[in-house]
Amino acid sequence: MRLLLLLLLVPLSACGRSSPLAELTRLFQGGESEPDRLAIAEAESEEDGEGPQVRFALGRRAANAVLIQQQGERRMWRAPGGVVVATDGPRVVATAGLPQIVMATRFDGPDPLDDPRALLERGAEVRRLVDVSGASRSPETMRFGVAFDCRLRAARTEEGMILVEERCRVRGFPPVTNRFWASAETGQVGFAEQWVGPGMGPLSLDFEP
Repeated sequence: MRLLLLLLLVPLSACGRSSPLAELTRLFQGGESEPDRLAIAEAESEEDGEGPQVRFALGRRAANAVLIQQQGERRMWRAPGGVVVATDGPRVVATAGLPQIVMATRFDGPDPLDDPRALLERGAEVRRLVDVSGASRSPETMRFGVAFDCRLRAARTEEGMILVEERCRVRGFPPVTNRFWASAETGQVGFAEQWVGPGMGPLSLDFEP
């Protein structure tokens, strides 16, 4: 349980910030904050293993993350080492504690991933704007409104799952490919591989660890 997601994780400082609960509430209500602003106390790094969890893997590093906040389909997960990932359904929409930070994600219309089964009959396109930053959050590392123009297609796998592949053209970055494996019966995504910042490998999320 104490595996680090990365050797280069950047600890979150609690100095001069409001409480974690207040920051979480602001994130979920306003949608403009990013989990990198959270003050994660050292005492909170000891997880008891109870409640919902998701398994993160980045390269050969892996760790279990626990649910620390939820509002509808928006959830906040924390892994050892100060890594925080916000998801909306199965999709990563913000991160903290990694060498690159996804500060916020805004969709232009509904997310086709809300119903993977519908993508079997017809592909879909979606556009979203993403704010990113280096771990230092210095102004020169920040980019706001990076456009992701994406096409989603789905197919059934030999195991009877639905595999959704999302290919995105990204302004200023190399193309991005995200993959989601969903149940054919329920449409619920159980495993995903997603982009979490420029120059980084995909983050794997196992929602059924």
